[in-house]
Amino acid sequence: MLGKKLVTSQKRGETRALCLGLGMVACSVMMYFFIGITIMPSYMNSVWTKETTCKLLKTNIKDKVQCSFNNGAGDENIFQYPCLEVLVDLNFSGQEVMLYHNEETQERNPKCSYIPRDLKNDKEVKTLIETAAENFRKHQTFPCYYDPERRQTSVILIRLYPPKGLFFAFLWPSLMLTGGVLIIIMVKVSQYVSVLSAWQYKTNI
Repeated sequence: MLGKKLVTSQKRGETRALCLGLGMVACSVMMYFFIGITIMPSYMNSVWTKETTCKLLKTNIKDKVQCSFNNGAGDENIFQYPCLEVLVDLNFSGQEVMLYHNEETQERNPKCSYIPRDLKNDKEVKTLIETAAENFRKHQTFPCYYDPERRQTSVILIRLYPPKGLFFAFLWPSLMLTGGVLIIIMVKVSQYVSVLSAWQYKTNI
């Protein structure tokens, strides 16, 4: 009677462990899918892949420019904000190019180097842009990224998804997938050992 209870308890534990392993594998696959449809396209489409050194030439805060934003429901919101223009010398070559904060900045408004995410508060937007301009003036030389194939003449300050960031994005689902597979293998090995032990016991009787 006690032996049957132990076997039943062992089977329940194996079933729970197997479900945990399968759940971890399923979650890791979903995370891979999410990364594949969100992060990977932006990473692959970015042409600013080569790091170099940029030297500040000029910062200029222009008058307010107009930016339209569609929230997807058919309503279009229009904001006006000061436009920060930053011109830099690419790799001390004497070539004057436009600097953008990241890949999205050029898509939102190619006339401006930096655009705050929230444009509703005029006072806060003005403060952020003035702070950004002041930071550029303090750091005259800084690393930036350019297109080595020269499809884009502009440069960006930071990449949305650099290789290091992509590595960490794939690290967690990879660890979860490895853990789930190891749990499944351990359960299967345990089941095999149990069956083998039972067969040897019957043989010795």
